[in-house]
Formats: sequence, structure tokens, C-alpha cells
Amino acid sequence: MAHSAGTIPTNLQQINERSREIFKRIVESYLETGEPVGSRNLSRVLPMTLSPASIRNVMQDLEELGLVYAPHTSAGRLPTDIGLRFFVDAMLEIGDLTKEERTRIEAEVKAGGAQRTTEQVLTEASQLLSGLSRGAGVVLTHKSDMRLKHIEFVRLEATKGIVVLVGEDGSVENRIVDLPVGLPASALVEASNFLNSKIRGRSLTEARSELERLANERQTELDVLTQGLVETGLATWAGTGSGRPAQLIVRGRANLLEDLKAAEDLERIRLLFDDLERNRDLVQLLGLAERGEGVKIFIGSENKLFSLSGSSLVVSPYRDKDQQIIGAIGVIGPTRLNYARIVPMVDFTAKLVGRILG
Repeated sequence: MAHSAGTIPTNLQQINERSREIFKRIVESYLETGEPVGSRNLSRVLPMTLSPASIRNVMQDLEELGLVYAPHTSAGRLPTDIGLRFFVDAMLEIGDLTKEERTRIEAEVKAGGAQRTTEQVLTEASQLLSGLSRGAGVVLTHKSDMRLKHIEFVRLEATKGIVVLVGEDGSVENRIVDLPVGLPASALVEASNFLNSKIRGRSLTEARSELERLANERQTELDVLTQGLVETGLATWAGTGSGRPAQLIVRGRANLLEDLKAAEDLERIRLLFDDLERNRDLVQLLGLAERGEGVKIFIGSENKLFSLSGSSLVVSPYRDKDQQIIGAIGVIGPTRLNYARIVPMVDFTAKLVGRILG
């Protein structure tokens, strides 16, 4: 059901069973308590009989592999980001939600009936994930993938105009576009009529693909000036990159302030909040979710998005009725997230949101 965002180096796959068991216990202890675990405590919980000295030797080997480290002068060990990636990819046993959990998620996301706006559905979903995970629930949606009803070009001045886009949900958006010098008024009407004959009921992504198909087959009767206007107007919304309109919903930021161990943790969370406030690199989040199927897990320093070193992101795309990706939903939290529980939770919620919005 889920897959992660990294790969396991070959040398890590070859550690023996005793080392794997000790490493697994170190990670599980960290995920539960956030604290280092020492050889004496490990000797009490391991299924095999090993002296603390033997365990320390194994811990040293694991440290040399980059899987664990000793914080400060502690005799205990914590997993590194590489170690957490190894655990998630090679050892994590992802269960499934119970029937009661599924029922609760469905009831809360669907609460309020069919009259809610898209934003209300997504806000409810992010709030729900925040409460269940004790992290921050995050949802990204592309406004640019609304279903289209009508588009119109209006001249403002000789070389400036407005594109008015109306969605089937009643939303209206305006964008300023550059008009070619000498463009006749008839070209604006022709461009509007042509687009309206092709786009109704389609998403922007689908509409753009259709126009590209028509252009490739040379079936369009538009002259050069009008065709350029059509392409410019649609690209205003359907273009790629940071200019694509997007909406970010984050709930439960206060949860990220719990259990902070040191001043550097507080600084990390402050930077994360700053990034979220600025909506920095939002489209990247959707891009991460688009690569392949299912849930993605980004751990600590391997994730350059949102200054997330020291934090993890579990994210899944959600799709419309045509299985087109229209957004992403997930959880941001400390690296010691309960991945086994949160991965199926994010996966189920993403599919549920897709069904509701689709």
C-alpha cells in the first residue's frame, strides 16, 4: 500500500540477524520515547541472550554503518535519518486501520453533508489527521484543476487584457495577460468561442491536453494571432512551476511544539512555521506525491522541503473521478512519528477525500 522516498544502500541490507534485531529495538524505543537506549536496557528486552558488552560492540558496528549515533556523551544510541529510512524500507510492518477507525474517519470527514465547499472538506480532513497523528495535518490542492464552465477574454488597453475563468462550482478567477500588438477585437471573441467549445466540463490539465492534440493534428481553424491568445490564456492557469495557483491548509501546528528536547528543536519548528506561512514551494509538495502510487515518507535531512530537517512528512495524492491527481494530503511531525499507524491513516483519508470531491 505504501512506499517511501528513499533507497537502502546494499551494505545495509547485509547486516546479520542479531544486528538487525538490536537496531530494530533501538528504533522502536526511539519512536516510543524519543530517548536514547543503552546496552543494559537492550539486554533485558532482546529475544536472545547477549551481554551488555556484546551489545555495545554491535552498536558500534551500527554506528560505523551510519544507522545510529550517540547524542552528546550519552551511552545510549538513537537512529540517524539513514537509520530511520532503513527501518521504514526494510523493517516497518504497516498494519491496517480497524473498522472503528475507518468509521470514525469517514464520519468526521463527511460531517456536514453534501453542501460543504471543497475547502471545508479539506479543512476537516487536515484537522482530523492532526488530531489522530498528534502532528500537523497538511493539505495542498490545485485550484487550477477546477472543472471549467466558461472562459472569456476582455481587453483592458491596447496590449493588456483579462482572462475571466468560471468554474462549474461557481468560482470566478481573473488573470492579466499580454495581448499581441494590433490584435483585432474579433480575435478576442474568436478565442473565447473556440475555448468554450472545447473546455466545458474539463479540468485545466485535460483542456490543455485537448488543445495540444488539436494543434498537433492541425485541426484548428484559428489564425496565428488567435491561437497564441488561446494558448496564453489557458497557460495562465495550467502552467507549471511556482506560478500555479495552489491552496495550502495546515491544522494542528501547536502539536509540533510538544516534546521539544532542545533549543535547536524549537528553532527547527520556527523555521517550519515560517515556511508554511510563506507557502514556500507548495507545488513541490504535490510533485512529491505525484511520483508513483501510494503514500510517500520523507524523513529528516533527506527532505529539503519546508526546512524539514529533523521532521518527517507522510503524504499521499488524492484524485478526482477520472483518477487525475488534484492534490496531496499528509502529516508533518517529528522523525519519531508512528509510521505504522500514520501511513494507512493518510492513505485511507486521501482516498476518502478523492471520493468525496470526485
